[in-house]
Amino acid sequence: GDILESKELIETLEYSKKTSAVINTAMAEAAVTEKEIDEVRRSYKDYAVRASLLFFAVCELLVIDPMYQFSLQWFQQLAGLGIDNAPPGETPEARLLNLIAYFTFSIYQSVCRGVFEK
Repeated sequence: GDILESKELIETLEYSKKTSAVINTAMAEAAVTEKEIDEVRRSYKDYAVRASLLFFAVCELLVIDPMYQFSLQWFQQLAGLGIDNAPPGETPEARLLNLIAYFTFSIYQSVCRGVFEK
């Protein structure tokens, strides 16, 4: 009878206590990781702004001639290639500038190849 003398109950409580400690540690690590990911994500904001500007500018070529249509999939592939092939920078800021310059020039080259003279 006595609840304080139940060996099974005490073992279950000890196990729950250990599990809780492990979960708390994992949650603390997850919070740190989330903060680091947010910082990196925010550091690419300027790249995202330039990419969206270029995407909508390229999409407007459709107004000139329906033949000048570029898909989002094409654009995303080009953006991925830009991330892979842009030169590294000595600092994160330099890397960002390299990404923007490389991607902008890459879009320019690709669009120029696709635009025909009338």
